[in-house]
Amino acid sequence: MGPAEEKIERDPFDNLEDPDHTAFASSPSASKVRPFNFEPTVVDFRSSSAFNIRRMSRSIYFVLIKAKINILLPFGPFAILLHYLTGHHGWVFFFTLLGIAPLAERLGYATEQLAFFTGPTVGGLLNATFGNATEMIISIYALKSNMIRVVQQSLLGSILSNMLLVLGCAFFTGGIAHYQKVQVFDKAAAVVNSGLLLMAVMGILFPAVLYFTHSEVHEGKSVLSLSRFSSCIMLVAYASYLFFQLGSRQNVYSPVNEEGDSGENSDEEEELELSQWEAIAWLAILTAWVSILSGYLVDALQGASESLNMSVAFISVILLPIVGNAAEHASAIMFAVKDKLDITIGVAIGSSTQISMFVIPFCVVVGWCMGKEMDLNFQLFETATLFITVLVVAFMMQEGTSNYFKGLMLVLCYLIVAASFFVHVDPKSGDD
Repeated sequence: MGPAEEKIERDPFDNLEDPDHTAFASSPSASKVRPFNFEPTVVDFRSSSAFNIRRMSRSIYFVLIKAKINILLPFGPFAILLHYLTGHHGWVFFFTLLGIAPLAERLGYATEQLAFFTGPTVGGLLNATFGNATEMIISIYALKSNMIRVVQQSLLGSILSNMLLVLGCAFFTGGIAHYQKVQVFDKAAAVVNSGLLLMAVMGILFPAVLYFTHSEVHEGKSVLSLSRFSSCIMLVAYASYLFFQLGSRQNVYSPVNEEGDSGENSDEEEELELSQWEAIAWLAILTAWVSILSGYLVDALQGASESLNMSVAFISVILLPIVGNAAEHASAIMFAVKDKLDITIGVAIGSSTQISMFVIPFCVVVGWCMGKEMDLNFQLFETATLFITVLVVAFMMQEGTSNYFKGLMLVLCYLIVAASFFVHVDPKSGDD
């Protein structure tokens, strides 16, 4: 009896660190002792609950509070309140723009956190995709409202903004920060992106030329048919480009792992702050909130044009893309100051490539499925602007070097484009 008693006193959960309790299970007296010890279960439940609350508070802090741009988040609900209380389209449009700006940046942040779990290649593609999520959501809402010209002009404006304003500001600030040296970037990757942009110009140019030369085989139908066919070809080309990047030794979307990235640079990179499922959940929440605000933004667009005395073309090409590209703008400048121009090129030019070769054809196909006559006829003025912009940027990047003067020229070119659209009247404004 003595040895048995000693075993019973010694046996219950003798090894608490053993998750399977194998030592306890092997005891002949395990069935007697196990039902009487409930305390470990209670302690585990309390600590798990406290841990979940701490984790949730930490996640909310990192996503909604930590970043300085989050000070603009309350403007989103405020814009919705104004919509129902006053109906003043100008103020609703302005505050909705302010409310969407931090959401675009936070989408980029959540995607970067998810990239820690997916790896650099898939993470880079996710970053490029969700970086343009705002433009895609706004475009789909505008398509549902049959505002085809707004879709075309806002996507065109995103390309122009990324190639001239974002890249120009990045080159300028990087050149000022590194005044004594010549900043260099991978010329081969820039040439590939330039080629894709020229292909996009070709896809957009021919429907416009066909329309304005009145050389359609079936008047009123050939331009739409050509646009849909060209969009499918452009989507195939972009998919091939992604396959090429994923299979090649150098990935345009993940230039972080390059020769200059050693321990010193890794310290500057963003730390892991969210778990995988937290990042996915925040991506879903932020995307849903952007969708809600985009609906109010599109509804207020026409009224804002009248109350602000600005053309819909200027608002679509200049104002909307500045908000949608806020995240790209900030990150491109930051990497240029850190002398990581390959990442800057990937952000600015890579985003332009994705909009021109994926988002625009995707919108044509979505419009096709919705029964909307979305085509690639962007009108002569917009098509000529895009063509000249792609040529200017291609010439700027052909040497694989940058300086503050190149950046200044790109920004000045953007000011000329902005002034041109300010005095431009859309000949098909009735479609809006």
